[in-house]
Amino acid sequence: MKAEIVALKERIAEAAGLLRRHLDWDAAVRRLEELNARAEDPALWSDQEAAQKMMRERNRLAAGIETVRRLEREAEDAYGLAELAEAEGDAETLAAAEADLRRLVAEAEKRELESLLSGEADANDAIVEINAGAGGVDAQDWAEMLLRMYTRWAEAHGYKVELIDRSDGEQAGIKSATIKVVGPNAYGWLKTESGVHRLVRISPFDANARRQTSFASVGVSPVVDDSIEIEINPADLKVDTFRASGAGGQHVNKTESGVRFTHIPTGIVVASTQDRSQHRNRAIAMEMLKARLYERELQKREAAAAAAAAEKTEIGWGHQIRSYVLQPYQMVKDLRTGVEKGNPQAVLDGDLDDFMAASLAQRVKGVRSEASAQAR
Repeated sequence: MKAEIVALKERIAEAAGLLRRHLDWDAAVRRLEELNARAEDPALWSDQEAAQKMMRERNRLAAGIETVRRLEREAEDAYGLAELAEAEGDAETLAAAEADLRRLVAEAEKRELESLLSGEADANDAIVEINAGAGGVDAQDWAEMLLRMYTRWAEAHGYKVELIDRSDGEQAGIKSATIKVVGPNAYGWLKTESGVHRLVRISPFDANARRQTSFASVGVSPVVDDSIEIEINPADLKVDTFRASGAGGQHVNKTESGVRFTHIPTGIVVASTQDRSQHRNRAIAMEMLKARLYERELQKREAAAAAAAAEKTEIGWGHQIRSYVLQPYQMVKDLRTGVEKGNPQAVLDGDLDDFMAASLAQRVKGVRSEASAQAR
């Protein structure tokens, strides 16, 4: 057990060293000190936009530096506890110390993977669009299950979720929904979820209790922040307003507060019914359109990567990235990476990290391989 504990401690130290190099540690610490000093200046907030940009950088650096320091500190504490337990012959405490080190190794490896989120938009917030596909009412119910799954995942990771648009099915579920996930690296993680998701189960809507296969698509775009400029010609836009449906009270249903933009050159359509104000919904829809246009540009740049941001495809057989089988057996399998989980309910409750990590690692490997090939 002692040899294993030493190996675990060394693995954490290796990961922390990689994270330090990724941060450019000395420069990051100096920059954080500089930003902390600037944050105490009362004049900072005279320019709200600049202040917010600076605070985002400060929070990102502070989080990265504190993560490394905490991993190193907790690893030393656990290792010290293990040495003391061994000297005293306390097997129970020794086992607990080993468990702590294993937990820290898992976190360190996750942070290592996060350090690979180096795409120009990976740190941004994300817009997630879910659309029911083949399968009728079962597909609409499946789309709503996916909406819940991503909401649960986001909330478990401390992200804020904002509902932008939702179109309910006539009988059950949703035809489509759009949410905004706000938090550091939201797009970097969620971009791995773009594609078609397949569900196999006994249909709750079939009186004969037959097995049904349903499909729904997920599309993920980065929210375009002030560091990215996207120009849209007003002449290229078709603008429609409509009465929003669903929750929101009488005001929403009696006024044309919903806004839909169609970008004529690309055919991209976005809509927002989130707010009672048509003006606010226009702003939200424009943010979504910029995100979709930027996503297209990223796809062009990364077209050679095996796991580039998903192109829009038919929502049906042959295009799925992941299968969720509830009958006749219990299994969720990612068809890109081969990662499997035998507890579909946990996955549907938001346990997606293993799938995302494997897909991200595969994506990064593909980009690096392509870069190496071009260099040769």
